[in-house]
Amino acid sequence: MRNTLIKTSSLFLFFISTISLAQQKNQDSVGKWDFSYGSKGLEIVSPDKNYALNVQSRFQFRFATPNDQDPISFDDFNDENNTAFKINRARLKVGGHAYKNWIQYYWEYDFSNSSLLDFRVMIERWEWLKLKIGQWKVEYSRERRISSGEQQLVDRSILNRPFTIDRQQGLEVYGRLKNNGFLDFSYWLAVLTGTGRGSSTNDDNHLMYFGRLQWNLLGEDIGFESSDLEFHETPEAIIAVAAVTNRSLYTRFSTSGGGELIGYEDAENGQYRINQINFETAFVYQGFSWQSEFHTKRIIDKLNNNTSTTLRGYYVQAGLLGNSIASWWPKPLEIAARYAHYVPDHDILQNNENEFSVGLNWFFKEHKNKLTVEFSKFDYETVDGLVDNTSRFRIQWDISF
Repeated sequence: MRNTLIKTSSLFLFFISTISLAQQKNQDSVGKWDFSYGSKGLEIVSPDKNYALNVQSRFQFRFATPNDQDPISFDDFNDENNTAFKINRARLKVGGHAYKNWIQYYWEYDFSNSSLLDFRVMIERWEWLKLKIGQWKVEYSRERRISSGEQQLVDRSILNRPFTIDRQQGLEVYGRLKNNGFLDFSYWLAVLTGTGRGSSTNDDNHLMYFGRLQWNLLGEDIGFESSDLEFHETPEAIIAVAAVTNRSLYTRFSTSGGGELIGYEDAENGQYRINQINFETAFVYQGFSWQSEFHTKRIIDKLNNNTSTTLRGYYVQAGLLGNSIASWWPKPLEIAARYAHYVPDHDILQNNENEFSVGLNWFFKEHKNKLTVEFSKFDYETVDGLVDNTSRFRIQWDISF
């Protein structure tokens, strides 16, 4: 951790020193570099606007009781309580463009876990055709793609663990096709290693293939955002479908990389073929926001007669900045709620998990500085008729500067 911190700090100082020398050399003949502070943190721009560097840090402080983790199995409801008070995330974000303003770059490092999360280069000269290469959070799931600092609730739903594709390395083409009307679409197509964050090689000869088609049915791509902090004067909505196929030893992914769902431990290289699809909606209008996902995932054991299991789940989530309909409601205050339902095996519908969460956000400076309070209730039902439930309270302060 210490060595990584020293290396990262040295790299940052190198950036600043190089830019300072360039400014001193060119300020008489070309002009002065522009130093400013905005929504992306410290921004440094060259006189010709062809080079830009943005540097921002983010901290996330969290208190949770009786514990912080979502229950995964029936036994988790009977575990000992582990009240948490921690720095959940501590990140450095660096981005900008080089040579041309349409050649962009970005990397992100998490000091709390000593891991490089993102590193990518994007060529975005045309709106209808763009190229991305590196490691990033794949746009498969809206909930996962939205930054952890811009969630409406403290964290993502119980669906995130079994269905997220998370970060992968690879190549992607994407863009937006529009005619300023009803026919407005965004798309993403990617070829990825399929072995998760931090893995530079595949475990076999099979790659991960990903596609997403999004219909911006009211003429605006609202992006991967949750709260309607812009207070859209006209309604905007998207409908999207995304699909992934991959073969590897992994049945789930997370920030840590490839992993295993319960019952799929001790896998061999290339053992599991994963086919999954996500149907997604989102809507914003005058402080109200809505989003939902409906997932189906099939895990096929290629080493054991192609036996398979189908996982399904969905969530619905809504938020409201109440000042849009009631003048007495504090303008920085948002209320949000989510319901999620997960079935680990569709052949055994009686085995299922449920989550209901409600939260309040107080935006000091939009998502860059906000306080979130959340209450969640979970229940787990089994085919034997066993039912257990638990509740959780969390409070979180997320700040970027």
